Amino acid sequence: MTSWADRAPAVTRVGAAEAVFADLRDAILGGELPVGTRLPSEAALAERHGVSRSVVREALRSCHALGLTEPRTGLGSFVVHDSVEADPVFGSFAASELLEARPLVEVPAAGWAALRHSESELTELRELVEAMRGEPDPQEWAVLDGRLHGLIAQASRNRVIVSVLAAVREASTAQSQALNLLPDRREHSDDEHARIVEAIATRDDAAARDAMSAHLEAVGSALRTLTDRP
Repeated sequence: MTSWADRAPAVTRVGAAEAVFADLRDAILGGELPVGTRLPSEAALAERHGVSRSVVREALRSCHALGLTEPRTGLGSFVVHDSVEADPVFGSFAASELLEARPLVEVPAAGWAALRHSESELTELRELVEAMRGEPDPQEWAVLDGRLHGLIAQASRNRVIVSVLAAVREASTAQSQALNLLPDRREHSDDEHARIVEAIATRDDAAARDAMSAHLEAVGSALRTLTDRP
C-alpha cells in the first residue's frame, strides 16, 4: 500500500501554508502518520510540497498549537496525538476561555470606541486594516490582528478593557496563527475587521458592537472547523 510519504499531496486552491497544514493534519487524523511517528524534516516537507521551509514552519506551528505534534530539540517534530482536542490551549488559556471572555469585553469596547475614538486612532485603524489585507505572512498578520484589537480597546477609553486584552493578547495571537491557516479565513477576517472599523468611523455604537460580535462568532466557527475530524 502506498504510504503518505510516497503519495503526492492533493492540489487545492488554498495558500501554500494552508495546503501543507491540511495535508499533515489529515494524515495524522486519518492514521497515515500514527502517534510516535517522526515527521520528515522541514527540508523534505518543503520539497514534497514545492514550498519554502518558512512555509513549512508556519504549518508546523499550527500542528503544534493543536497538540497533534511537538518539536523535540535536535530530533525534529513527532506526532503525539491522533485527534484534535475539542478545547486546545493557546498560550496560557484554553480556546473555550477565549471564546467565552472576548465577547464580554470586546463587543462593548467596539461600541465605546465608536463614541470615543480620536481621528488619529481611526486613521491608524484603517491603516492596519489595509496592512493586513496586504500581509502574506500568517504570523505577521496575527501580530497586526493583535494590534488592531488592542487599538480598539484603547479607543474605548476604558483602562480595564485595555488591561484585560493585553493579558490575553499572546493567546489570541497564537489562536489567530492557527485559525488563519484555514482556507480563506484571513480574507474573511479582513472583511470582518473592515466592517468593525467602518462602523467605528460612523460613530454608530450599535453597528460597531454588532460587527465585533459577528467577527467573534466567525472566530468560534473557524475554531470548530479546525478541530473537527476531516
